[in-house]
Amino acid sequence: MALTSKYILLTSILLSLTLMSSTQTCSNYTFSNKQVFRSCSDLPVLQGHLHWNYMPSTKRIQIAYRATQTSTGWIAWAINPTATAMLGSQALVAFRYPNGSMTAYPTPITSYNPSMQPGTLSFKVSKISATYANNEMIIFAEIGPLNKRTTINHVWQAGSSVLNNVPQIHPTSGANIQSMDTVDFLT
Repeated sequence: MALTSKYILLTSILLSLTLMSSTQTCSNYTFSNKQVFRSCSDLPVLQGHLHWNYMPSTKRIQIAYRATQTSTGWIAWAINPTATAMLGSQALVAFRYPNGSMTAYPTPITSYNPSMQPGTLSFKVSKISATYANNEMIIFAEIGPLNKRTTINHVWQAGSSVLNNVPQIHPTSGANIQSMDTVDFLT
């Protein structure tokens, strides 16, 4: 009996160490497309991570926003040029079509019931794309220039459903209303 208990304890410890060492933070993450980002931040809620390269000569930023998500959900990352809130943010949204392909596009958030349709943002967005693998969605894009600012308000979000190729409302409590912060692209 004692040998079995020791074996179970040892197995539990090894399993815990394996799970802890395999946790993907932003600093130890490797992108499948081999893209490298010099800076990153593990976001405090919604299992989100923001990776970026700031290019001082052009004041543009290459970003990758990644978050855990099911194949039927959606993710979004946004800059809010005027406030630390969802309303007024300039968002990049991604989800999977029913055929399995990914889509990503910009959309301005102008109300608490936004259309979530493709739209024009207050800053330039290029090279936008998205991937899905291993229950994780990633949005890639190049943004800017951002009017000589490197510290911005940002918001990130996740929802569990997409209906007729339109992301549906996300929960309005808990982590979904705590998903906002500032980021300094120089650090």
